[in-house]
Amino acid sequence: MAIVRQLLSSTRFLILIAVAGTFLSALALLIYGGISVMQQITGTVLNSTVSSKGAKVLALGLIENADIFLVATALYIMSLGLYELFIDDTISLPEWLVIHNLDDLKGKLIGVIVVVMAVIFLGHVVKWHGETEILYLGGAIALVIAGLTYFTGQKKEKYEEKH
Repeated sequence: MAIVRQLLSSTRFLILIAVAGTFLSALALLIYGGISVMQQITGTVLNSTVSSKGAKVLALGLIENADIFLVATALYIMSLGLYELFIDDTISLPEWLVIHNLDDLKGKLIGVIVVVMAVIFLGHVVKWHGETEILYLGGAIALVIAGLTYFTGQKKEKYEEKH
């Protein structure tokens, strides 16, 4: 029985695969985003005159890059959270990033997901030329955010009822 207990206990280290994968994904996106920002800035400065069109192109490119950085942040938070939950909960992190259970991790990820969706919508607003499809996109994003808000609110209420 002790061997089975030891075996099951050590399988938690399999989560290191997910930790490494999400960390490397975050790192790749951060590097890609940094390179993309530099290309966007230099390309806009070198290829356009100072005009509202050039500013709009630059703004749109930077908004799209912000989306890349937000996804990288979500992956990084997931990497840290999984490591903290399964491997070592004594790593030094800022208080807002401390994760005690899977609900904490889900809550942090939901927050980033909402911001990513808002940035995606903002990118569409910047490109918008009066098409009505933007209403459907905005409505769909609003419904997803409302659902996530309801979900997290229900979790919080159940937690408060227990304590």
